[in-house]
Amino acid sequence: MNDIKRIVKRSGSSFFWCMRFLPLAKRNAMYTLYAFCRHIDDVVDENDLSMSEKLNLIQAWRDELDNIYDKKVPTTDIGRKIYKNCMRFKLPKEELLRLVNAVAMDIPNPVQAPSMKEFYAYCRGVAGAPGVLTLRILGCNDENLINDLATSLGNALQITNILRDVKEDAEANRLYIPKEILRKAQIDSTSPEEVVTHKNISYAREELGKLAEEEFNKAHELIQKLDKKIARPVRAMASIYYRYFHIMKHRGWEVISPKPQLSKWNKFTIAAKAYFAGK
Repeated sequence: MNDIKRIVKRSGSSFFWCMRFLPLAKRNAMYTLYAFCRHIDDVVDENDLSMSEKLNLIQAWRDELDNIYDKKVPTTDIGRKIYKNCMRFKLPKEELLRLVNAVAMDIPNPVQAPSMKEFYAYCRGVAGAPGVLTLRILGCNDENLINDLATSLGNALQITNILRDVKEDAEANRLYIPKEILRKAQIDSTSPEEVVTHKNISYAREELGKLAEEEFNKAHELIQKLDKKIARPVRAMASIYYRYFHIMKHRGWEVISPKPQLSKWNKFTIAAKAYFAGK
C-alpha cells in the first residue's frame, strides 16, 4: 500500500490532503482509486506508446475490471489493490467503466471542441464517476444525492481543470471548450493553437467559468445534505478547487499562463479549514 500512497503524495494532488484525515480502510481505498485514475490518464498521455498500444491497454483494463467483478484473479498490481481495498465498498462496475471510457475519448484522436452534450458526458466520466465512487467509499447511501452531487461537483472540478490547463491542452492538440461556447465568443476556429491565441479567448473562458460557478453553487447546496463526517473531505476538495477558480476569475480570464498554483501548505490549510469547519 505504501507504493500507492507514494504515487498520490508524489503527484502533488489536492486529493492527498483531502483524504489524509480519513480512517485507514477508507483512506487506502481512496488512494487506490486515485492511483487507478492516474494510471489510466498516463496510458492516454504516454508519448512513447503507439495508438494501438494505448487502445490495447485501455481494453486490457476493461478486461481487468471483468476479472475483478467476476471474482477472478486480477492480473495487475493496481487491479489487485482495487480488489483488496475498494470492493468492500460495493463500487458499481459501470462507474469504473464510465471513467475508463471517458478518459479514452482522447484516443485515437484528441478531443477538440466537443458539443455541449459530449462535453458533459466527458465531465461525468472523468470527474463525476470518481465522485460517485468516492461518495460510496465515504459512506453515502442516498443514490439520488450521490448522482446529483457527483455530477455537479464533478462538472465544477473538471471545468476548473480545463480552465487551468487550456494552454497545456492546446500544446497536446486538445481543446475541451465546447463549440457552442466558442461560437458565442465569436471564435470560428476549432484548432487548439488558434483558439488559445484568439483575441476572444477571454470571453470563451469567462462563459465556461460561469458554468463552473453554477456547478460549485449546486454542489455547495448538496454537500449540506451529507452526513457531517462524509461532507468533510468533499467540502475540502471543493474548497481547494474553488480557490484555483477564484484565482483565475480575479486575475482575468485573458490570462492563460502561468496556470494558478497552490503550495502543499496552501492545500493542507485549505483542506484542514474546510474539513474541520463542520465539526
